[in-house]
Amino acid sequence: MYKTQIELLKLSKAKGCMTMDEPVCLIDTESDGKLCVQQSALQILQQIQQPVVVVAVVGLYRTGKSYLMNRLAGKQTGFALGSTIESKTKGIWMWCVPHPTRAETTLVLLDTEGLGDVDKGDSKHDTKIFSLAILLSSTLVLNSRGTIDNRAIEELQYVTELTEYIKIKSPDEVVDDSEFVKFFPNFIWAVRDFTLQLNINGQDTTEDEYLEFALKLKLGYSSQVNNYNLPRECIRKYFPSRKCFTFPFPTNPDNVSYLETLDPADISKQFLKVTDRFCQFIFDQSQVKNLKDGHAVTGRVLGHLAKTYVETISSGAVPCLENAVIAMAMIENEAALQEGLEVYQNGMDNLRISFPLELNEITSEHQCFSLMATQTFMKRSFRDHDGKYLTSLEEAISCKFDAYLWDNEKASEAKCESLLSVLSDPMTEKINQGIYARAGGYNLFCEDLENIVNQYNTLACKEVKIAEVLEKFLQEKAAVTTAILQADEKLTENERRIFEERERAVLLEQEIIAQEERQRQLEEKIETEQQNNEERVRQVIERMEEEMSQQQQETKRAMESKLREQTALMEKGFQEKADRMTWEIEELKRKNADVEDTMSRKYAQMIADQQRRNNQSMEVLRQQHRQQMQAINNRPRPASRSSCSIQ
Repeated sequence: MYKTQIELLKLSKAKGCMTMDEPVCLIDTESDGKLCVQQSALQILQQIQQPVVVVAVVGLYRTGKSYLMNRLAGKQTGFALGSTIESKTKGIWMWCVPHPTRAETTLVLLDTEGLGDVDKGDSKHDTKIFSLAILLSSTLVLNSRGTIDNRAIEELQYVTELTEYIKIKSPDEVVDDSEFVKFFPNFIWAVRDFTLQLNINGQDTTEDEYLEFALKLKLGYSSQVNNYNLPRECIRKYFPSRKCFTFPFPTNPDNVSYLETLDPADISKQFLKVTDRFCQFIFDQSQVKNLKDGHAVTGRVLGHLAKTYVETISSGAVPCLENAVIAMAMIENEAALQEGLEVYQNGMDNLRISFPLELNEITSEHQCFSLMATQTFMKRSFRDHDGKYLTSLEEAISCKFDAYLWDNEKASEAKCESLLSVLSDPMTEKINQGIYARAGGYNLFCEDLENIVNQYNTLACKEVKIAEVLEKFLQEKAAVTTAILQADEKLTENERRIFEERERAVLLEQEIIAQEERQRQLEEKIETEQQNNEERVRQVIERMEEEMSQQQQETKRAMESKLREQTALMEKGFQEKADRMTWEIEELKRKNADVEDTMSRKYAQMIADQQRRNNQSMEVLRQQHRQQMQAINNRPRPASRSSCSIQ
């Protein structure tokens, strides 16, 4: 058997891809017969951030399923091939490899335990495994031996029981399998040890035509005809596309059990040729696994799905696609929110190292990282139709931006205060020495103070707190200035009164300058937020159009499948079944129109709410702006400057 400890796996990560040297068990059976998901496999899937193409193989035990999966992995060995009548694969085993033909995509191979193993005991166990293979895969390979005859199809009774094990919208819904075609994987029938000639009624035929011939329905209403038709109807109805490959005997019957160890020279060239064609078809045609609504599944999401479905089945309930999507949306949207916030925070934390910065620089970087965060969120999130998680992201970013602005202001304030302290040290020394406390000292003091202010304005010209710190500095020096003014015996009493008035004017003017600077910074913030709001609305609209397109493609695929099936039924004389198919097609159109209308209304409401929140936040900023403008306008303007005025 395989090594089951994750420590024994050799894993390498690159751009969210996980390369495994050998398979691991994804779903196992506990001693009480219940299915369980292996944590070690979930840890591997959790690290795969790329979209996944999931290929699952099902079939009777000892039919060589594992050999085909090893070839898809590009290996000779990996999934166990037994050499006895005992079924080797138990549960569902997983092998993740880089997709050989699609960049940034991971190929996930699921090898299921053989169906029909008499040792299992639980008659429903096979149906559960079969259902899980369908729920988790984007391509389902049915592996059988011999021919596609009535016995082979009768052995596929699991397909007729799927309505008991898979629901679309609710576990309690009335049986309605008409929508299975929208969500079921593509279907490939691999017929092993095929010895017949591909000839029907004397005419050469293709493998696909052979499959369709085997799935042909019989006319009539007897129970025998109904039993004959039921599994064929299910396959035709559920699977949107069908493909067939017929494999000849690979080698001498004595060597079949040791196929993985044989030299290629000992294997039939025709068998290898069909195997290569089979692998290439899967590489080229198998699609990325999608959730209901068309959202691409990553390895991480696949792990969540496996856990959800297995826990549901083990509890005795029926897996429901809609419930699974809702559960995934909650998990992924919360993770998308945190991921987006992390992108913003990492960028701004790196920027904080360079604080203090000019306001336009920090707002520009905030705008850049904010949009990157929204893009990151949009890439991972889905079904956030009410904008709940996007709103939470916006609020968190806004809160953090205010904190970064505060940090930048404190850094700027400290830098400005330090600069003024250094520049004013010589003046402080003169004050301590009493140099200004003599006749003519006031003019000397004013000259020194003006020189300090001019140097400060030159050196701190890019600081966001330049005006406020200078205002505070001048306020602190006001008492000293007054004392020096009063002590200057050279000045007349009238001159002192004039200079005192001018000193008050200087302080008032600096206060107004500081307020105007705050006003300018607020205007810059308003402009930045306006641009961010417009970009977020654009991204929401883009995401809405993308999800609507996915929904339409999903429906188109199902519609085309049903129309093909209807045409085939009419050609073969099954008018009643064709008429029923007409009803299903019309019902599918109606349901699709309802879904699109609901999505449109939800997105319209989401955009309206987004714009309303934007308007509210902008109104708060504009109200601050009006209040600041009113405060500035209500201030009396100084008539003149003193010799200690700011240049």
